[in-house]
Amino acid sequence: MSDVSAQPTTGIQPDDADSLAKFTTLCLGGTAGRLVTATSSPEIVQKVQEAQGRDEPVLLLAGGSNVVIGDEGFTGTVVLIRSRGLAVVAEDPETVTVRVEAGEPWDDLVAATVANGWSGLECLSGIPGSTGATPIQNVGAYGQEVAETITGVQVYDRREDALLRVAAPDCGFAYRSSIFKYSDRWAVLSVDFRLTRSLLSGPVRYAELARSLGVAVGDRVPLAAARETVLRLRAGKGMVLDPADPDTRSVGSFFTNPVLDQAAYELFLQRAEEFGEPPAWPGAGDVVKVSAAWLIDRAGFGKGHPGPNGVAISSKHTLALTNRSGNARTADLVVLAREIRDGVYDRFGVTLHPEPVLVNCAV
Repeated sequence: MSDVSAQPTTGIQPDDADSLAKFTTLCLGGTAGRLVTATSSPEIVQKVQEAQGRDEPVLLLAGGSNVVIGDEGFTGTVVLIRSRGLAVVAEDPETVTVRVEAGEPWDDLVAATVANGWSGLECLSGIPGSTGATPIQNVGAYGQEVAETITGVQVYDRREDALLRVAAPDCGFAYRSSIFKYSDRWAVLSVDFRLTRSLLSGPVRYAELARSLGVAVGDRVPLAAARETVLRLRAGKGMVLDPADPDTRSVGSFFTNPVLDQAAYELFLQRAEEFGEPPAWPGAGDVVKVSAAWLIDRAGFGKGHPGPNGVAISSKHTLALTNRSGNARTADLVVLAREIRDGVYDRFGVTLHPEPVLVNCAV
């Protein structure tokens, strides 16, 4: 049973009308038991309540850019989030707070903030997906995270059947994580962002971005320059959606950068000694974040490393696992992901963890 008005994320068109593959950037996943579309916050709540009233499991699916769906699909109701719009809800001479509907395409929002002279999201340009997904995994790139600008998230609490606003301090934001990520209790309806009125970016924190801009780390640049440079860098890594580029049939970075305590980091350094000092960044609480891309490459899995049935590591970026052939199954991707995870552990004693949400599949 279907009620589908949304367009697929890519040019792939699976034969089954209820195939979830056409709603994910990987173009993978089986069918939905029931597929419905919600175009507003009240409609999201309504569709979820109706499914729960039928005792059906519910999967909320928006841009499909950070989810891996198993080949058996999802037996319950899949609600496609297609709400749109943003509104200014507070402002002062220095800042503006905008409320953005969950289904608003993320990069459309970033483009609008840059055009309006609102600083805070410019380094997150080009990330596929929807605005409502960004607090779930605390989206971040090139030195910015959404946790820095989010002031609150409007949600439907499925357990208590209540509408709530979760203030930023209560969202449990951490590296690529939040209270929303591993719980189906919350349906994100909209997100509030407090942005700075400025034609200049925030301080450029990411060394690669600073080099590309020709500035020092900590400098500020025009918003448009920051956005254009980030888009160019992402495109060079296959990290923007392009139907003509098979490397973009991915979920972006498949593994998060491991965070090690000091003892684990020292052991890792001993095993990595032959490669010189690996890229790493100190974190709060005496922990160190290590580059997953470095680990994967040094463990022998380079760009283009093949898996079964046309899945492969991206030819542009070691962290992206791709459905290059367009004909693979989720099981093929899982085989490749496990091979990489196990190879990295065998070589360095460090366990990689998936970044995307896994639905009816496991790595």
